[in-house]
Amino acid sequence: MRVLDTFNDEAVRDLRDPDAFTWLDLVGPDEATITEIGERLEWHPLVTEDLREMGQRPKLERHEQLASLFFNGVKPGADGLPDVVEVGLVVDGSYVVTVRREPLPELDRLRERIRDTTGEEQWVVYSILDELTDTFFPGLEAIDDRIDTLEQAIVEDPREDHLREVFDLKRTLVDLRRTVSPQRDLAQRALADLASVPGLDAASKDYVRDVYDHLLRVGDTIDSYRDVLTSITDVYLSTTSNQLNEVVRRLTIISTIFLPLTVVTGFFGMNFAWLENHISSLAAFLVYGVGGVILSGVLLFLYFKKAGVFEKR
Repeated sequence: MRVLDTFNDEAVRDLRDPDAFTWLDLVGPDEATITEIGERLEWHPLVTEDLREMGQRPKLERHEQLASLFFNGVKPGADGLPDVVEVGLVVDGSYVVTVRREPLPELDRLRERIRDTTGEEQWVVYSILDELTDTFFPGLEAIDDRIDTLEQAIVEDPREDHLREVFDLKRTLVDLRRTVSPQRDLAQRALADLASVPGLDAASKDYVRDVYDHLLRVGDTIDSYRDVLTSITDVYLSTTSNQLNEVVRRLTIISTIFLPLTVVTGFFGMNFAWLENHISSLAAFLVYGVGGVILSGVLLFLYFKKAGVFEKR
């Protein structure tokens, strides 16, 4: 078992050697390098074209003696949420070539782990697919932590930026779902075709079944997180609605208290003769004027307090 990370003449000789299985892992190769590899290893033109362009939907295609496979993993993004990393694989009976635009630590560690081992060809291919699949779990754990923190914050003090974060998380889960769903279908139906590639055998189906089980878990976890975020959105809307109702309730109480005060003060402005004749001193003004307003307010306050409207709901 040979593991290479550089393309050169020696790598071509190793890849063509039928007596030892070789894994060539290329990170960020330019189009000229991919074209040269395709020409020297006699790949189908469509394989070379797909690897140059990338951005492919997860798929497996057979081209005579080799198979091309596009599979996805994830890595932590700048915001801590998982970003999708696409990996293209070309599988032959004597080698597997992986092409990716971005570094992926899990594949780097796998490359060092299996270097100079005597693993079977199908085990090497499975290990690559399994590592890519398992990269989803740390990313989903990071989303889970964000959801727990967000849920607690919304219950304590809901703010508009919390709702924006909910939408960001849901958009991330939608992107992951869009990646995992076809990948899971691929593992269920098409990956078993790898067993027909010369150099691989029927045992590949057992490895593929394990990858499929992991993808099922990833898909179920994504669906459960989307449901949780929907519930959190409902909690946010309910909490903000309750806060608004509390504000309206308090404003209503204040308005109710000031309504009779307005009536009383307006009543004194009607120029009733009795009021004019009896409010002839400061004491009378304080008793009939100010006293009437204060008494009305106090009576209403005591009534609302007894009714419990000031208690927080």
